[in-house]
Amino acid sequence: MVLHEQRTPLRLEERPPPEPGPGQVLLRVRACAVCRTDLHIVDGELTRPKLPLIPGHQIVATVEQGGERFAPGARVGVGWLGWTDNTCRFCREGRENLCDNARFTGYDLDGGYAEYAVADERYCFLLPDSYDDLHAAPLLCAGLIGYRTLRLAGDAQRIGLYGFGSAAHLIAQVAAHQGRRVFAFTRPGDAGGQLFARELGAVWAGGSDEKPPEELDAALIFAPVGALIPAALRATTKGGTVVAGGIHMSDIPSFPYELLWGERSVRSVANLTRRDGEEFLLIAGQTKLRVEAQRFPLEEANAALEALRKGRVRGAAVLVP
Repeated sequence: MVLHEQRTPLRLEERPPPEPGPGQVLLRVRACAVCRTDLHIVDGELTRPKLPLIPGHQIVATVEQGGERFAPGARVGVGWLGWTDNTCRFCREGRENLCDNARFTGYDLDGGYAEYAVADERYCFLLPDSYDDLHAAPLLCAGLIGYRTLRLAGDAQRIGLYGFGSAAHLIAQVAAHQGRRVFAFTRPGDAGGQLFARELGAVWAGGSDEKPPEELDAALIFAPVGALIPAALRATTKGGTVVAGGIHMSDIPSFPYELLWGERSVRSVANLTRRDGEEFLLIAGQTKLRVEAQRFPLEEANAALEALRKGRVRGAAVLVP
């Protein structure tokens, strides 16, 4: 499925399998989860994609050929971070997520809305055997980026999750497993989403326009809605942290300084490191997360994007060739 121009539907095209270059592996795609970032790319909110582009950066695949890390037939995952230069100051400091020249899967590099893909073998992950392809795919961004977002909350015990979608439904389980108390915020009136959050370990669930019964130590925002920043600050205690976990967000409205005062902080998450991926996939293998996945045939990628756009996906939408 190919994007030729932003704000237009993807096109189904027949192409020969790509050729792997040095250090790359040719992958046979078994599943690719749909991410809100894909929607931001298609809708033109992220403005500099390679075009034409095959989107998709939550890829579960088997290695067909190429590279040296994996034997043919190995099952691997590919996430958003597809390449770094390993020489800039951020890479040298262990912060490759901020690499000046990073390339991203499904944005700068063709991704997984296809039957075949190529990837740099250094940025592929071995996947836990306890997840089938459909349920492993959402781990590769919803899980990985969600985990980095949780990490940036430090040791906060009362965690608010704003936007209970693909990332939050996984990270709620990780946080609960770690002994934290989870407070889930959904779209106002979404009783089904609130019930789902409680099923996954939330001690409270309500609308994003509600105040939780206790002050939060940290709030993680996964919905791309800037107005949630001041709302989360109002719900967060002194010294608390609000972490924006998405790559794109609508403008943040002005708010009084008193919401920030008291040594509260607001910070963003940018991409992920391979260390984040390795740590999270180890946790996922140990805890057997419940992954809610809705299957779509690859040729229905536009329908999957529209379902996500309209908020009709519970958990994650996953494309299967």
